[in-house]
Amino acid sequence: MKKVNLVFGTVYGSAQFTAETLEKELQILGYDVTLWQPDAVVNFIPPQDELLIVITSTTGQGDLPEDIQPWYHNLKTHSPYLPALKYSVIALGDSGYETFCGAGKSVDALLTELGAKPLVELFEIDACDTMEPEVEAIKWLERWNQVVKSELAA
Repeated sequence: MKKVNLVFGTVYGSAQFTAETLEKELQILGYDVTLWQPDAVVNFIPPQDELLIVITSTTGQGDLPEDIQPWYHNLKTHSPYLPALKYSVIALGDSGYETFCGAGKSVDALLTELGAKPLVELFEIDACDTMEPEVEAIKWLERWNQVVKSELAA
């Protein structure tokens, strides 16, 4: 089965817990999964023959959490061309703020700028609607898995 890289950026742990939950669910679905810890992901350039899922919360004025900033800035600085990379972004945020899911939107924009292709559109999870983003992410994963299976069959 396909290899999936999970990268997360978190402030209070929700994005990390969501990533850890998806890691388990992806393994149950038969995927080979690597959950990248923030200190190990800094120089990670996603292999184009693998899938990438980024889960990030938003902090400040739509900013990336501190733990994912070095990875994001490394990608932005080195600007690798990633035309064969298929990725997905799960953005955690609070719709009470103008910069709702700003970090996830930034990651999505950067990956698109680098030529990568989204498997599904950016998925936003609103803290005003749920206190358990991992539950919403599991529901999202069903659709994601269908898209991946149809892509692999093509």
